[in-house]
Amino acid sequence: MSPFSLEGRTALVTGANTGIGQAIAVAMAQAGADVIAAGRRDCDETLAMMGSGRAMRLDFADPMAARDVFAEQRIDILVNNAGIIRRDDAVDFSEADWDDVMDVNAKALFFTCQAFARAALPRGMGKIVNIASLLSFQGGIRVPSYTASKHGVAGLTKLMANEWAAKGLNVNAIAPGYIETNNTEALRADPDRSRAILDRIPAGRWGKADDIGQTAVFLAAPASDYINGAILNVDGGWLAR
Repeated sequence: MSPFSLEGRTALVTGANTGIGQAIAVAMAQAGADVIAAGRRDCDETLAMMGSGRAMRLDFADPMAARDVFAEQRIDILVNNAGIIRRDDAVDFSEADWDDVMDVNAKALFFTCQAFARAALPRGMGKIVNIASLLSFQGGIRVPSYTASKHGVAGLTKLMANEWAAKGLNVNAIAPGYIETNNTEALRADPDRSRAILDRIPAGRWGKADDIGQTAVFLAAPASDYINGAILNVDGGWLAR
């Protein structure tokens, strides 16, 4: 079997109804995984693109929403992609916007990983792929809770790798750069902002959601068995500039 194959594995991808999550779900299905596409909205389009798989409703406004998911069925791969963002000047940022983002992006991610690990550790194998951000390394502007949460994702990825690597669980993260999704449509439509972004990207293009999807397949496959605690930048070289 190819070291990049996911045949015989079951993967849960959160936030799989659109964008990067959708691309990850499709890529994993193409690699042979039985994919559970989870989202707070329906994932019908994703299921149609995969041609197989199952859907699950998970709304991480409740950070403990996945507490029982892994006890009910065997899941070999967990991709924590679900996330939200709120924007305002730091001097005006509200407690509600802070808490909402931290609950989904950091608290839910940790406790979903915890629930997965409790089921996977006795088996001695499992793969966790967290979705971090360029703002796991940079400060950004007007997104204080998002920046804090994504720094947290990077730190938690390393912590969990430290605790679980010797027990057969690989925990890694992907930090996407500027990707062509609905979330970046306004930026791409603004000629000045788009040009400023492209001028900094050594690859000279926006990323595609499938660039993240294929990287997630690699981190979920046997080919990455000796990779632990890595935050893999998939950014066309943005952070290298």
